[in-house]
Amino acid sequence: MARFSGKTAVITGSGRKKGLGEAIAKRLAAEGAAVVVSDIGKPRDAATEAAHIGASDEMEAIAHAIREAGGAASTCVADVRNLAEMEALAAHAAATHGSLDIWVNNAGIGYIMKPLMEVTEEDWRAVIDVNLTGAFFGLKAAAGAMLAQNKGGRIVNIASQAAKSGFPHAQAYTSSKHGLVGLVRSAAIELGPEGITVNNVCPNHVTTGLGAWQNEYFARVVGADTVEDYLEAMKNRIPMRRPGLPEDTAAAVAFLCSDDARYITGESMNVSGGEEPH
Repeated sequence: MARFSGKTAVITGSGRKKGLGEAIAKRLAAEGAAVVVSDIGKPRDAATEAAHIGASDEMEAIAHAIREAGGAASTCVADVRNLAEMEALAAHAAATHGSLDIWVNNAGIGYIMKPLMEVTEEDWRAVIDVNLTGAFFGLKAAAGAMLAQNKGGRIVNIASQAAKSGFPHAQAYTSSKHGLVGLVRSAAIELGPEGITVNNVCPNHVTTGLGAWQNEYFARVVGADTVEDYLEAMKNRIPMRRPGLPEDTAAAVAFLCSDDARYITGESMNVSGGEEPH
C-alpha cells in the first residue's frame, strides 16, 4: 500500500533500534511517507543519559535502513523539551521533504521509576518535561506548520495504558500520560475546523529496549522469582495472551494517520490486547 505517498511524517524519539519510534517510522515509510527520524542525539543532562536515548549514529542507521528498503528518510536532532528545536524540526521536514503532514509525539521517559517517597523534584520535572510538555511543544510546532500549509494534518501522541490506569512507582509517568488525554481533547476541538486530527495511542507493555529495563525493575518490585515469571504473569492477565509488539502500536498510528480515520479526533485508542478495557 502507498496510503501516505506524497506525505511527510515526523516521529520524535525514533532514534533507538527496536523501539516504538523505529517501528512507527518504518511502517509509515513502507506505506509511502517520507519520514524524519528524530531524537535528542546525545546526553544533555542527568535525565538523558546515554543508555536511554537515541544517539545520532543510531538515528542515521535507522534512516539508512529505511532508505535501503526503498523508502525516503532524513534525520534531525531535536530535544522535545525545547520549543524552538521542535519548530526547527517541523521546518526541517517541510524544507527537506516538501511538507509536514503527520507528526508523532513518541519521545518519552519511562526509566525514572521509584517509590512515591523517593521521587525527587528533579525526577518529577524530568518526566513531565519530556512526556507532557514535550508533547505539547511538538503538537504546537506541528500545528503551526500544518496551519500555514492549510491542508490539514494528523498529530498522534504515543501515550500508554498508564493514561487510563495507575501503576506503582510511576507517579510522574502516569500523571504525564493522563495529561495527554486532556491535551488531545482540548487540541482536537481547536484544530478540528482546520482539518487537523489529534489523537493518542495507548499501548500496554511492549518489550523494547526500555521495556526490557522495565521488566527487570518491576519483576523485582512485585517479587517475581525471575523476569520470565513476571512476563508469564503479565501474559496470563491479557485476554489475547501476549504483551504488545512495536508493530501493534505502529499499525494503530498508521490507521489514525490515514484517510480511514479522517473523522476520528480527540480519542485515546487502547492497543492492549484487551488488558485495558476502557
